Amino acid sequence: MARAGFACEDCGEVVWLAQGPTHVRWLRDREHVAREVGEHSSSGLDQWMSEGLRFIDEHRGHSILVVSNE
Repeated sequence: MARAGFACEDCGEVVWLAQGPTHVRWLRDREHVAREVGEHSSSGLDQWMSEGLRFIDEHRGHSILVVSNE
């Protein structure tokens, strides 16, 4: 199975998430939707989404790419 994640072009840090590139790209492009769901869901978000959103927060204002090992 291919895995994907985010890479920060500014600092070189990479996080691999337990999803393929399509899901990771969706999270990056619809960050606001995922955050809204997380706020109103009693069970919270899946771990890969929480990890991805944390990475986006930590690298806010940087260029973030979706990377894959396909």
